[in-house]
Amino acid sequence: MNRRLSWLLPLLLALPALAQKLADPTRPPAVMAAAESEAAADGAVAAGPRLQSILIGRAPGGRRLAVIDGATVRTGAKVGDAVLERINDNTVVLRRGKHLETLTLFPKPAHEAADPTGKNK
Repeated sequence: MNRRLSWLLPLLLALPALAQKLADPTRPPAVMAAAESEAAADGAVAAGPRLQSILIGRAPGGRRLAVIDGATVRTGAKVGDAVLERINDNTVVLRRGKHLETLTLFPKPAHEAADPTGKNK
């Protein structure tokens, strides 16, 4: 019986080497990673905090949370040297002293933002 199973051991040891690596479904597309690495190579730094998500409770008057630079914050909480003033459906407003800054969840691409007519070429 040992002879019959002797071929099984090398086969079982080889299986992990033959297994395919699974792709992470939450990983950003390669195009985004390439753009970020190019920006880092050019010496570009982030212009400021980045809004990543907005969470709004279903109930009327439900709580509102924003994810900014990986941190979950509520209205009135500190974000770096600013205070989260308002959370809207697609934007949040930060206050730095008298200065207000609006972060947009889905900002327009640079080529659209540069065209004041809003028309694409």
